[in-house]
Amino acid sequence: MFRIPALPYDYEVPNLSQLALVIIDMQRDFLEPGGFGEILGNDVAQLGSIVPTLKGLLNFFRQNGLTVIHTLECHQPDLSDCPISKRKRGKGSLTIGDEGPMGRILIRGEAGNAIIPDLAPIEGEIVIHKPGKGAFYATELQDSLQKRGITHLFFTGVTTEVCVQTTMREANDRGYECLMVEDCTASYFPHFKQSTLDMVRAQGGIVGWTTSAQEIQKALSPNN
Repeated sequence: MFRIPALPYDYEVPNLSQLALVIIDMQRDFLEPGGFGEILGNDVAQLGSIVPTLKGLLNFFRQNGLTVIHTLECHQPDLSDCPISKRKRGKGSLTIGDEGPMGRILIRGEAGNAIIPDLAPIEGEIVIHKPGKGAFYATELQDSLQKRGITHLFFTGVTTEVCVQTTMREANDRGYECLMVEDCTASYFPHFKQSTLDMVRAQGGIVGWTTSAQEIQKALSPNN
């Protein structure tokens, strides 16, 4: 049994084979200048600040042979999997499917849709292409987890209050033990991130737990 100091109380992992790191939507369109996030008027540096810490946690999982899952929010080129309501919402100058500085926005296979190089998936890691905010909707994620016997999930990525929180809540409803890594998730709006952390661990962990990458690595280290 591995015990990780967390809020609202310690998080326990019975076996590392049952654990997966979930990295949500660390895509160029959300993190890099010229991408969709910046086009919407956001400060993308808010998201980029977590990359070094998340890269360290990812490397720790790789070095210890643990399961890693990456997700990308994306759509088919013909937009057949994108509701009209999603495209219209926000009334921005550019929207999903339009040509942006890094190719068509949120279209699978376009340059801007790729995961940033520092966190790019390697062979053997699970990659989930999701048309919605949550990673369980219209994807193979549930099957992938069940086939591997995964019961415990660490959530990281962007944005905290939208795709990360949505996926964590989906997982919680499916019976997974969910932990959000505080310094490996970010929002364009820091107060949204803080509110999300407070919500998920409220009422005795109604959605899950939160902790830091350092606490995870200390608790799971083979030398501990």
